[in-house]
Amino acid sequence: MRLSELSERLQIAPRTATEVADALQARDLVQRRADPGDRRATLVEVTEHGASVLAEIRAARGTEAGRIFGRLSPADRAELTRILSKLRD
Repeated sequence: MRLSELSERLQIAPRTATEVADALQARDLVQRRADPGDRRATLVEVTEHGASVLAEIRAARGTEAGRIFGRLSPADRAELTRILSKLRD
């Protein structure tokens, strides 16, 4: 992903996206490389370590969501899904 795309997706200023990428790179979560299609642009890619950390975070979020929403009946979960979908739209 280009840094410009990162800033758009996070809805932050381009300079802030650079700072975010710097912090992630310092923790070996992402790496930068030149965009082969545009030498002026920089791509940010998730490292192997970053992918591992991301997988751990997703697993923890899934476990926690299961713990929280597992207390709801199927009908209540369906109702919650309906309400959240309405709010999202």
